[in-house]
Amino acid sequence: MRILILGDVVGRPGRSAVRDLVPGLVKSEVIDLVVANGENSAGGMGVDIKSAEEMLSVGVHVLTSGNHIWKKKEIYPYLENKSRLLRPANYPNGAPGRGWIEWSSQRGLRALVINLQGRIFMPHQVDDPFRCADVLLKEHGGYSRVVVVDMHAEATSEKIAMGWYLDGQASVVFGTHTHVQTADERILPGGTAYITDLGMCGPLDSVIGIEKENVIEGFLTQLPRKFEVAKENVVLQGVIVDVDEETGKARDIRRLRVPWKREDD
Repeated sequence: MRILILGDVVGRPGRSAVRDLVPGLVKSEVIDLVVANGENSAGGMGVDIKSAEEMLSVGVHVLTSGNHIWKKKEIYPYLENKSRLLRPANYPNGAPGRGWIEWSSQRGLRALVINLQGRIFMPHQVDDPFRCADVLLKEHGGYSRVVVVDMHAEATSEKIAMGWYLDGQASVVFGTHTHVQTADERILPGGTAYITDLGMCGPLDSVIGIEKENVIEGFLTQLPRKFEVAKENVVLQGVIVDVDEETGKARDIRRLRVPWKREDD
């Protein structure tokens, strides 16, 4: 099985890159499953119904998220009704939606996709992601040997720890949230593909997707400012992972950075 996994989609530029580039990548790379983190796809913070539907309509099979999933109130009932948009599984009981999906393709391929959120330097108090992973694997691990885990976290140490913790149990563990692509992709000894952060689908000429002048001014003045999504030098970032669907072990992980150009460029 070949899986395309995309980093945080930031605003309209990120969605445009997904819309224009994903169908071609699916065809040229013979992709079976597409996973993308969509928590910043609506205006750079949060995801709304229109943004989610746009990405799901162009070939993304599963959308993961993180702490910004709650920014748009309209998404609460959508989470309950649309299982292809996940929220972190380790939020307390009663939170809308769910943090896992048993995905299947028309060709009979299967994968368990899990969404977790870290606790270090993160704004919301969530349950232990490590023990949450244990519970989900115990309850749903029999569905497929292919297990895909989004560890949405700030601290690199927490993401790396999760990679080692799930080595041999997950097919791939990838980090999201920091929007800066890391160069540490590897296959761990137990057969788990790992990368600390996928990067983002959005504008590189920015501060993690936001207009750099706004962010710099905020650091200089320490005053509240309205952030705007940047527009220049947009790229699609993520990884392509090859997994043996019989064993669940990863064979290869390859970093991806594809430039996106507006039609009028």
